[in-house]
Amino acid sequence: MTESILVTGATGTVGQHVVVALSDRDVTIKIGVRDPETVSEEITGEVIKFDFTKPETWGRALTAVDGIFLVRPPVVAKSKIGSFVEAADRVGVDRIAYLSAIGAEKNVLVPHHWIEKRIMATDMEYTLLRASFFMQNLLKVHRRDIVEHGEIFVPAGNGKTSFVDARDIAETAAIVLTESGHANRAYDLTGPEALDYGAVATIFSDVLDQRITYPNPSLLTFGRRMRRRRKPLGFIALMCGIYTIARLGLAARVTDDSRTLLGRQPRRMRAFVEDHADDFREDSPPNGPPTGNEA
Repeated sequence: MTESILVTGATGTVGQHVVVALSDRDVTIKIGVRDPETVSEEITGEVIKFDFTKPETWGRALTAVDGIFLVRPPVVAKSKIGSFVEAADRVGVDRIAYLSAIGAEKNVLVPHHWIEKRIMATDMEYTLLRASFFMQNLLKVHRRDIVEHGEIFVPAGNGKTSFVDARDIAETAAIVLTESGHANRAYDLTGPEALDYGAVATIFSDVLDQRITYPNPSLLTFGRRMRRRRKPLGFIALMCGIYTIARLGLAARVTDDSRTLLGRQPRRMRAFVEDHADDFREDSPPNGPPTGNEA
C-alpha cells in the first residue's frame, strides 16, 4: 500500500521543495497549510487546511498518515509544536523528520532544542535534520539591500558560514522519510564550503555582473536600518542573534552529511546565485519567484 506523508509548512522556504521531492516517489502527499488558497494548482498532493495553533485541524491532517515532515513556523510557540508531536504519536504515526538547526542539541536557548527532546521522547522513529543557514534567506530576507543598495547588509563580521540550499535540505527530507536506515538519527546539513560575506558579495558581483559589496555593518547599524523599515524588535533581535553566531566563528563547520545522503555534492553558493540571478534584478518580484511563502 502506498504510504502517506504529511508536509507541514508546505508553502515555506523548505516545505515547498519537500513536496516537489516527494512527488517523484511512490507516496501520497498531504499538503498542510493555513490557507489552502495559497497553494498552486500545479502542486501534487491533497491540500489540507492545517494550523498548529488550531488543534481542530489536526485530525484530518493526521488521518492515515505514515510519516511527517515537521517544520516550526517562527511565529508558533514551541509548546504548540510539542502538543502536535504528541498527537501524532498517539494516533500511530510511524516516523517524523524534523527540520531543526545546526547545533540545536547543545543550545538550550533555541526552541529547536526543546522540540527535539519532545520528539525523541515519543515512540515514533525520528530523523533530525539540523540545517545550517539557508542560502534562500539572501533572497527572502536580504534581497532589498542587494537590489536597492548593491550590498549584502548583515552584521556577520568576518565570520564564515556553511550556507546550505533549501532544495538540498528538501531532498534529504524526502530520502529519510521514504528510505530505510535513518531511524533515530541526526544529520548536520551544510553546504560544501564555508564563506564569509565578502566572498558571497564577490560571487554575487561575478554572477550578476554588477558591483555588490559587503559593508560589514555593526549590530547597532544593522538594527537602526531595520527599525527605519519598521521591522519588529523581535525580528531584529533574531537576526542579530543569528549573525552573532557567524561573527563568533560558530557557523563555519562543514560536514559530509548532505553529500552522504544526496549521493552528490550539495549545491554551492555560486550555483544558487546563478539559478536565482533574475530574482535579484530590480524588476523581479520583491520576495523571489511566486512559488511559496515563508513557513
